[in-house]
Amino acid sequence: MRPAAAAATAAALRLRAAAATLSPQPAAVITPRRAAFFLPPLRRLYSAAPPRASAAPDSQPPPRLPSPVMDAQFESFRAQLDESSTLRDRIRAVVSEIESASRVATAALLLVHQPVPLEDVLGKAKAQVEVIKGLYAQLAEVLKECPGQYYRYHGDWRSETQAVVSMLAFTHWLETGGLLMHAEAQEKLGLSSDEFCLDVEDYLTGLCFMSNEFPRFVVNRVTAGDYDCPRKVLSFLTDLHASFRMLNLRNDFLRKKFDGMKYDLRRVEEVFYDVKIRGLAPAESKQEAA
Repeated sequence: MRPAAAAATAAALRLRAAAATLSPQPAAVITPRRAAFFLPPLRRLYSAAPPRASAAPDSQPPPRLPSPVMDAQFESFRAQLDESSTLRDRIRAVVSEIESASRVATAALLLVHQPVPLEDVLGKAKAQVEVIKGLYAQLAEVLKECPGQYYRYHGDWRSETQAVVSMLAFTHWLETGGLLMHAEAQEKLGLSSDEFCLDVEDYLTGLCFMSNEFPRFVVNRVTAGDYDCPRKVLSFLTDLHASFRMLNLRNDFLRKKFDGMKYDLRRVEEVFYDVKIRGLAPAESKQEAA
């Protein structure tokens, strides 16, 4: 029995040794410090780009020449823009003189709020109107060089024309007590309806600017003892405001100026009612009462 047990034990040891040789060995653990010795840095791998192969001199594309048709088109554009810029500079030079003359006439009309004879005030304003008429004639001569381009350059003198119309309309009311019509404004400025006309929106905007002068004018006239002035101005502004309400105005600059007219009308009404309540208004005639 002992030799057999010894043989079995030897056989078992041999099998265990064989199994140990066949089983996989555990992999060695690589720490970051050890990996630095085995792996190359990533910066070296990605920064070192392979050298480019130099292209052969015969493989370069030939230089592209500009198209003659394209050059001709843009050359014509350049000539048109230069011509337009030169024309606009000439227009602005005349418009600057119109603005200066209009400012002088408006300053002369401001004397109407002071105890100055009305004839002297209107005389100074009318003298500037003749100057402005001559300047508009010069502007019309400049625009003859570009027929059919009126509204292309219209914005260069729009605001100045509105101020001129306001001055003309207020001067006309001081003389006659009525409204300056569109045709009359064109005649005073020497404009024709064919080549160089007075734009309708500029005319209407000028009338809105004119209404801004009436509240101050009424207060100053009542202070000076003219108690019938509020009634005249109120009648005129009421008719003018009612006429504007016939227009279908868009939500633009003209509509905003028209909305401001009702505040001018309200201030004149307050002055008229104050004069009426205090008994300062003159007695109305039978015709006016009717």
